Amino acid sequence: MRGDYQQLVDEISAALGAPATLEDRDFGLIAFGAHEGDDDEVMDPVRTRSILQRRSSAAVRAWFEAFGIARAKTALRIPPDPAAGVFRGRICLPVRHRGIVHGYVWLLDDGHLTDLELGGRGAPPDPRIAQAMETAARIGALLADEARAGAELGDLLRESLACGPDARGAAEAALRDALRDTLRFSPGSPLTLVAVLPWDTTDTEAPLPSLPGLLAACALPAVGGGSTSPAPAAAPDGRTPDHAGSGGTGRSRPASTALAALVRLRSPGSLAAAHTVAEHLLRSPRAGAVPAAGATAAGAATGTRTPAPRPRAAGIGTGTSELADLPAAWQEALAAARAARAEPRLGQVTQWDAIGAYRLLTALPTTVPDPRVETLLAPAHAELARTAEAFLDCAGQAGRTAQALGIHRQTLYYRLGRVKKLTGLDLDEGEDRLLLHMALKAARL
Repeated sequence: MRGDYQQLVDEISAALGAPATLEDRDFGLIAFGAHEGDDDEVMDPVRTRSILQRRSSAAVRAWFEAFGIARAKTALRIPPDPAAGVFRGRICLPVRHRGIVHGYVWLLDDGHLTDLELGGRGAPPDPRIAQAMETAARIGALLADEARAGAELGDLLRESLACGPDARGAAEAALRDALRDTLRFSPGSPLTLVAVLPWDTTDTEAPLPSLPGLLAACALPAVGGGSTSPAPAAAPDGRTPDHAGSGGTGRSRPASTALAALVRLRSPGSLAAAHTVAEHLLRSPRAGAVPAAGATAAGAATGTRTPAPRPRAAGIGTGTSELADLPAAWQEALAAARAARAEPRLGQVTQWDAIGAYRLLTALPTTVPDPRVETLLAPAHAELARTAEAFLDCAGQAGRTAQALGIHRQTLYYRLGRVKKLTGLDLDEGEDRLLLHMALKAARL
């Protein structure tokens, strides 16, 4: 399939005598034509980054979409803008199939295409543009077929991950057969699952980017102990979970949606391919930060800052050679993604085996905080909660904690005294420490 795209892009390049690239609708690179000549400026920064990184940035995408390329049905001319890194003008050929845009062909104009008639407003297009648009339509049909095949595999993956135990055997068999028939998948090949959280599902027609090792993907609820959860208090840093109700009323709403991506590995213990897929998916416009709920009235009254948006993150499950293990790998990947969103030190992409205590915490049902800790989790006491969490993370060592927080040791003791007064918990007692530490980490989730 990739070779077909390359051949068609080369046809367009040859017809118009200009270097061409093909990108999907998310500006992920699919194929590009040869750049001939010694003029270095023909490769402006935008095109260079697109080819080297195999994707354009969100800012570049927004800049080009401002010209109406997503709505266009005919070729469009894009003027140069050196300030945006676009040193050369471009002609954009929208790649459509049955009215749906699946991508774009970009032609760099070094000046010889300036007078080319693109058509529109009653004027017929130049025959070379008409020929290029016909080729773009053939590309659109191929991309649509690929999207349909991917959607079918995604449906089977969703069924195998979400169905009950009684239907799991049939779902696994159907997925195995579809992978073999569509992707020449061999039973026993090592696999794992990547969870990307959150994932925007509003654009149901948008195909997934074509990435090495990515076999299938589907959207699933990002549940952790239930599809809805009561509204907990803020996390130790003052943020409120993105699935929480507003205003601390105890109301609930459905949890956000995650993407489940099935990835082929070189071996069960080598997760490099999964990391590559996760990093690419996180750059998709459909993987985005979700604004946290607003500060409570108490937080506003005390001047507590508005919580920052919760970041996007990806988690990776354990590698396996058995499709029967995929539901467990999915729960691991989702738990790792939740932990990565809650704990910045884990990084944007993390593995199940790297999340420490969150392996236990993510498996627990989501409940209201322990009554003794609930007051401390109010936004008005975010600094005290952060101090207590840092103290416990440092195994109760006052010197390390003060250094980590950048405060005087006496300030630390004062804050810990206030924590004890608010909660009634004695931080010299092991069980009280354990309860507080678990409650603070759970609040991040």
